Amino acid sequence: MESEAKTGILVSPAMAESNNGNWHTAHRWANFLSNHCDIALLPHWPSPSLQRTPQAMVALHAPRSAASIRAWAETWPGKPLIVVLTGTDLYRDIHADAEAQQSLALATHLVVLQDAGLAELPETFRAKTRVIYQSAPALKPADKSSRRFGALMVGHLRDEKDPLTFMRAATRDFDAGIHFAQIGMALEPRFADAARATEQHTARYHWLGGLSRAATRRRIKRAHVLVNCSLMEGGAHVILEAVQSGTPVLASRISGNIGMLGETYAGYFSPGDDAQLAALVRRCAAEQDFLALLQSQCNARAGLFSPQEEKRLVINLLASALGGLESLRDRPSLSFSPLKAF
Repeated sequence: MESEAKTGILVSPAMAESNNGNWHTAHRWANFLSNHCDIALLPHWPSPSLQRTPQAMVALHAPRSAASIRAWAETWPGKPLIVVLTGTDLYRDIHADAEAQQSLALATHLVVLQDAGLAELPETFRAKTRVIYQSAPALKPADKSSRRFGALMVGHLRDEKDPLTFMRAATRDFDAGIHFAQIGMALEPRFADAARATEQHTARYHWLGGLSRAATRRRIKRAHVLVNCSLMEGGAHVILEAVQSGTPVLASRISGNIGMLGETYAGYFSPGDDAQLAALVRRCAAEQDFLALLQSQCNARAGLFSPQEEKRLVINLLASALGGLESLRDRPSLSFSPLKAF
């Protein structure tokens, strides 16, 4: 190997079996970096699988990766330690959790996934923070059905995603032809019970459970609107997937969603307000001009979510941490595995 500066580890508290946002971010970043350095994608560090001394760590989620972050700082003080704040850590944990706060202090660099996230950080940490929007490949927009109007929510059923607001909205009065579909595994039995009960009593609502990423993107592409009801988000990947698929978004007005869609976006509703959500769905179904406005506003944000831009920013981040772009010259494509040893 040309230099030790071309080795790194990426710690993700979620691996492939989780099929969640942390895993997809980690996997995508590892792929970005694999042409420029040896990269090992691990659930924690230290790891007995590693045979070469790494030069930098990228760790996702401040409290869930806290043990790895602390071990790295103790073992390699001064070596680059990049902590990526992905959601609940930014909007909840860093305000009350001692391990999350320690992770912020130990990091040499911090990353948030949309620009509104900067305001959540203590001012003393903002100078070492970068904004890197996540990405998804752009898809050719689908021809939407003219006979039925589909509202789709995507995300595992858990408190932070507020899936019950979507279910309650589906039970309100709508014209014939409006349908609600929900994708995601229930992480608690009560959410599965609620989804089944809603499905049983409301013909327009269907819970599809967990689907593959490819199947989910096809559903997003065919939907008329993508709904995000979350109470907290670091930078919802499903929002940018909708934008990159030609599907407008209806979203709860929370910081993480505003950071993705902009302060003046016309498709917000108050968190937990199923009546407002239902009214927006009705308006989208009835008013083509309003739906076109949302589409235009989403299109204006699409440049933020390009894979080329995310890749450039991720590579520049690690190169800067290691001392310059010369430490990460392009090289032939390398494969990596979740437990690749250097």
